[in-house]
Amino acid sequence: QVPLVESGGGLVQAGGSLNLSCEASRRTLSLSSYLMGWFRQAPGKEREFVAAVSRGGGRTWYVDSAQGRFTISRDNAMNTLYLEMKSLKPEDTAVYLCAASLSYNSNKSADYHYWGPGTRVTVSS
Repeated sequence: QVPLVESGGGLVQAGGSLNLSCEASRRTLSLSSYLMGWFRQAPGKEREFVAAVSRGGGRTWYVDSAQGRFTISRDNAMNTLYLEMKSLKPEDTAVYLCAASLSYNSNKSADYHYWGPGTRVTVSS
C-alpha cells in the first residue's frame, strides 16, 4: 500500500492557482510524527525541494523560487498535507511529490523516508 497519495494536480494557465493535497492512511502513517515536504521533478531534471513544514506546522521552509507564491500547511487531525500554489509559471511544470521525514528540517530527498507517487502539474504559457 502506498503510504502517501497526492491529488490536485492538473493543467492551468500561467498566473493561475492550484491546491495540492497529500493524504495518508493513519493505519500506515501518522503524519504528525514527521517533517513533511513537497518536492517536484520536471522531465529530464533532478528532483527538487519545494517546501517543508515542521511536525506541528509552526515552521516552514521554501525554495527561493516558491517563496511568496506557494504556501505549505498541514492538518494533523486530518492526516493531510497541503500545498497552495499561486501565480504559477511555466517553469513550475513538474510532477509534485509529497514526502515524510524523521529529520527536524531537511531539503534533501535522501532524508525523506516515505513518498507518494506524485501528481502532475502543467502550467501553460
